[in-house]
Parts: sequence; C-alpha cells; structure tokens
Amino acid sequence: MIISRNPYTGEEVGHLKESTKTEIDTILEEASKRFKTWKKTDFKHRAGLMKNAAKELISNKQEYAETITKEMGKPISQAIAEVEKCAWVCEYYAENAEKQLTDESVKTDAQKSYISYEPIGVVLAVMPWNYPFWQVFRFAAPALMAGNIGVLKHASNVMQSANNIQKIFEKAGFPEGCFQNIPVGSDKVESIIRDKRVKAVTLTGSNAAGSAVASVAGEEIKKSVLELGGSNALVVFKDANIEETVKTCIQARFQNTGQSCIAGKRLILDESIADKFLELFVQQAGELKSGDPLDEATYIGVMAREDLAKDLEDQVQQSVKAGAKIILGGKRKGAYFEPTIITGVTPDMPVFKEETFGPVISVTTFNDEKEAIQLVNTSSFGLGVSVFTQDIEHVEGLIPEFEDGAVFINELVKSDPRLPFGGTKTSGYGRELSIHGIREFVNIKTVYFK
Repeated sequence: MIISRNPYTGEEVGHLKESTKTEIDTILEEASKRFKTWKKTDFKHRAGLMKNAAKELISNKQEYAETITKEMGKPISQAIAEVEKCAWVCEYYAENAEKQLTDESVKTDAQKSYISYEPIGVVLAVMPWNYPFWQVFRFAAPALMAGNIGVLKHASNVMQSANNIQKIFEKAGFPEGCFQNIPVGSDKVESIIRDKRVKAVTLTGSNAAGSAVASVAGEEIKKSVLELGGSNALVVFKDANIEETVKTCIQARFQNTGQSCIAGKRLILDESIADKFLELFVQQAGELKSGDPLDEATYIGVMAREDLAKDLEDQVQQSVKAGAKIILGGKRKGAYFEPTIITGVTPDMPVFKEETFGPVISVTTFNDEKEAIQLVNTSSFGLGVSVFTQDIEHVEGLIPEFEDGAVFINELVKSDPRLPFGGTKTSGYGRELSIHGIREFVNIKTVYFK
C-alpha cells in the first residue's frame, strides 16, 4: 500500500494499492495500443484536448492545489500558482506544437529532401514530489502534443496528485490510455524501462536516481532525459540594486520552502557590499511567515518529510563545525526547518558543495569577478546561475564563462514554456520545454527523393 501523509499534521491524506505485475502489464499494453491510433490524430484535434486540460486545471485549481499542499506541504498560494503554470504549458503547446514539428524542407541535390518529426511511442516519466503537478505537465503537454503516450511513475508521497493528473487528461477528453499513472515504488522502475513497449524515459529527481535510470536506459539503448539536482549561485556585484536584488534572492531561495532544484542556494557577494546586503537580507528572511501550509499568508511551510529536514540539519551542523556561522535560523522541529542563513562558507563545506534541499542559504564573498566566476563553476552542478548588476553590456560578455544550462540577469532562475530548460555536469542532460523539449522524444527523420 502506498500512503500519502500530510507532513504538517501527520494525518493520512490517502492511499493506493500498489500495481501488481499483471496490472503494470495491462497499463503498458493499453498504452502501446493507444499509440497506434493517437499518433494518427491531427494537431488540431490534440490542441483542442490540450486546451480542455488547461481549462480543467484553472476551473478546479483550488481543489488540485489543496491536494498538493496536504501531500507535500507546499504553501497553498504557491500550490495554486503551480497549477496555473501547468495550464500555461498546456496552452503553449496547444498553440505551438504543430509549428514546432512541421516538416522542414532542406535544399540538397535531391529532387526533394526534408526533415520530419514523428512520435516514438510510450514514454515513461519518473517524477518527484517537490512540484508534483508542474514537473509532470512540462513533460506531458509536449509529449502528448507530439503524438506520444505518457505513463507516470510519481513519487510515493504524492500519489493523490498523480491520480488527479490522470483524471485531468481524462476529463479533457483524451482517449483512455493516452496518459496513465502507475502506482508503484522505485523498485519497479527498472523493469518498466526494460519493457519493449516503453521507448524512452524522462526523470526529474536526485543524482542517484538519475544515474540508475540512465544506466538501465543505456543498457536498453533507449533515449533518456535527466533533470537532476542543482546548487544555483546568486552572484551579486557591487553595482547591483541592493533592495531589488534582496527581494529577488529571498524568493529565489525560500519559495516552495527551499525545495527546488533551481533555487538559489549559494549567495555569492562582492565583499564591498556584503554587510549592507546581508543586513537587509536577514531582515526580510526573518519576516517570512511560517505556519500552516493551508493558510494563504504562509510563505514557509514544512518540508515534505521529516527525514529530509534531518538531512538538511546535518548539512548545516557539519558546515558550522567546519567554521561557518549561522546568522539566522538553524533550528528544526519535526519536518519544519527555520529559514536559515549561514556566512563564512567555503567551497569545501557541505552547504556549498552539496545540494541543500530546504530553506538554507550559504553566503560566500569574493573580491573580483574572476573569483566570482570561479566560485560559481566550482560546483559539480550546472543547472543555472543568477547574476545581479546594472552593467548589462559588461555582464553579457561574461555569460560564456558560466558553465550552467541557464544564466539569468537580475532575475531568479525559473522555467518558462517558451525557453529550453536543463542543466550541465551532474545536473543532467537533455532539455525540456520550448521547441527543444518537444523534439526530445520524436524521431527526427531524414526524407530524400532522388
């Protein structure tokens, strides 16, 4: 039995019986058969259904958001925003998929030659709990619009949300089998990937999970896309607008109670403005309201599980023993962890070199831009970096120096359906969203007429 439990109250939210081997086989067979007809539907038909999904999300956003909040503790206002963003990605691909996958004529010595983009079949999505709707929809919207079929293995603590997502597509009018949730534990993932009916896999999750999935997919010679951990830097140069930058950095680190791969986890400050910046940063972080995630005024909720909060506590304590200093927070109570700011952090400390998946931010200073860039790139992760400065022309010349998959100037790193999303190094490979995301799971076919 897979049980979803409210991390704030400890109460059971719901439970599902784990799928048997026979039930998994039935789901995959239904998905495989559905692909034979779904791939022949036209874009106009698919777009109409996808717009229906967007309408369903908006119409019942409160209900879906409350389930998210009860299952993994996301503050309700942020859960509603997540559901609304899912509607956006559905609308985006409904409006753009046909253009993104239209045959491309290429002039060669042939009478006619072109590139076509054709669906590949059943794609397995292995998804995490921290954005239980968004992580799924940013895969599902382009995959279904491309003519593929989706099967979902969601995190065990958000299975009610997983069921809701399947129901959303069904309510939107998608044929049975187009998108199905498979309620199973992680121990069943390998056999599903190896099933001949599954043609590819996408995973958002930990580095360990990504490595395991990539290994199995590699053995089976199946396409995989991985979006893994991140330890994004927030680089603040001395000419930055301090007040605006503090406001942005607060959101970058503490939204979703800090449980985001693209959160700004390492604050890297110019030494000359560090004291001034931190005075305001500590003040605003200390004013963030903690409490019941279902309270609309709450900004910091509980973490999704108590063991995750304990892991974060251990990272903080190890860093303090190594010489770092806590200037705000640092205490844990059950699954709740205070907004925490740690200064005097060096690259060899856990809060710098590891991913801190919760409301903790490390602070390191630099003396020149060369040192700042080196501190950013020292990380084994490469998801994104935010740079704050008023010298736009100069910073544009620095962009090639950063090894990350995204560079945001005077803004927090965020995903946008119109832009590709993905990382480098141990943050994974492949891209989601935009034209690049929808083309990850298609057969890019060359056609040549002599």
